[in-house]
Amino acid sequence: MNETITQILIIAPCLIIAIVFHEVAHGLAALKLGDTTAKDLNRLSLNPLRHVDPVGTLLVPGALALAGAPVFGWAKPVPVRKDRLNNPRFGMMAVAAAGPASNFVLALFGAIGLGLAAMMAGPVTGEEPTLIAQAMVFFILINIFLGVFNLLPIPPFDGSHILEGLLPASLAGLYAKLRPFGMMLFMGLVALTWFAPELGVLENTIGKPVEWVMQQYVAIAYAIAG
Repeated sequence: MNETITQILIIAPCLIIAIVFHEVAHGLAALKLGDTTAKDLNRLSLNPLRHVDPVGTLLVPGALALAGAPVFGWAKPVPVRKDRLNNPRFGMMAVAAAGPASNFVLALFGAIGLGLAAMMAGPVTGEEPTLIAQAMVFFILINIFLGVFNLLPIPPFDGSHILEGLLPASLAGLYAKLRPFGMMLFMGLVALTWFAPELGVLENTIGKPVEWVMQQYVAIAYAIAG
């Protein structure tokens, strides 16, 4: 029980940082491309209280952590007005990509931190990893998972905006009509993760990409640790 509580205390700030930077990155990209909506609503702040969604940022991740399932969550989306972007089609793709990109950058910082922590700890002795090392591993994994998960081409995830921008105009219009049903599919994935973990829905869809990306970051950490 104590171990579970310790993990939650580590995971919670890691997840909040990952989600807040993800949302702020969307807003900053939109600002650079002509839409000031996020700035006007003071959503470019790193203050978690401006971004936290009680269910998506706290309840869902906490329940998943207690259930031993992959941890993910979401924040209140940063508002973006497509019509205010300088180039709406390219702009929405860039704004969408900025969120996952921020998570991969954060994961890189986590890998550097893990490498430095391992270097300062000295040669591996078979003992339990330090609390800092555990936190860095969770930080890297959460950011990778959040980045990859949001690249799924399912509305309302960021990947759907990227795919819509890449499709020809005629197909993009048809694809956009699926957007109202995206949240239903997402909630279905969440429900399966909770009530049928043995199906391994998330593991079988994005588990392999997350594992591969994680290996690359761990390799960076090892290189730094020497």
